[in-house]
Amino acid sequence: MLKTLRPALVLFVILSAITGLAYPLLTTGLAQLLFPYQANGSLIEKNGQIIGSQLIGQNFSGKQYFWGRPSATSPQAYNAGSSGGSNLGPTNPAQLDAVKGNLERLRKAHPTQTATVPVDLVTASASGLDPDISVAAAYYQMERVAAARQMPLARLHKLVDDHIIGETFGLLGEPRVNVLALNLALDGLGTK
Repeated sequence: MLKTLRPALVLFVILSAITGLAYPLLTTGLAQLLFPYQANGSLIEKNGQIIGSQLIGQNFSGKQYFWGRPSATSPQAYNAGSSGGSNLGPTNPAQLDAVKGNLERLRKAHPTQTATVPVDLVTASASGLDPDISVAAAYYQMERVAAARQMPLARLHKLVDDHIIGETFGLLGEPRVNVLALNLALDGLGTK
């Protein structure tokens, strides 16, 4: 019995060392060497203090800020420890009620806006943590933000345009705007 058990145990130890130690150490080391910013969470600092991650949305609710996608995480919005969508289908009454509520909130905050509300401003992403909004969603909110900050709309439009992130590798995904980066740039400008 020891003769058949010994090769199995040796193989178990070797594979455990490779997959449990060597491979994770190698990938972690390569990530730290080649992509240190991304490997450490794409953290954003302000005045020497970490204020967020470029990869995780934050809950901005003031009129002077651009708002991100609604978050489906609980117990609070943008809870990174509870990533996941609501798993509600498009015809689920709870999903329809959530979208209607988000739509009413947006229309109330933008009473003069006549454009169609971008879908990403009324629906949560699959992770519930999406840090980006579409360019259309950023443009939709510009009048509110400009009025709240008492700044010219043209200046705000240029700031949004400067923060547009193109398609990944020039062909994957859609152009988008990182909400945290845009709001930090807004705060850097001041209010007038």
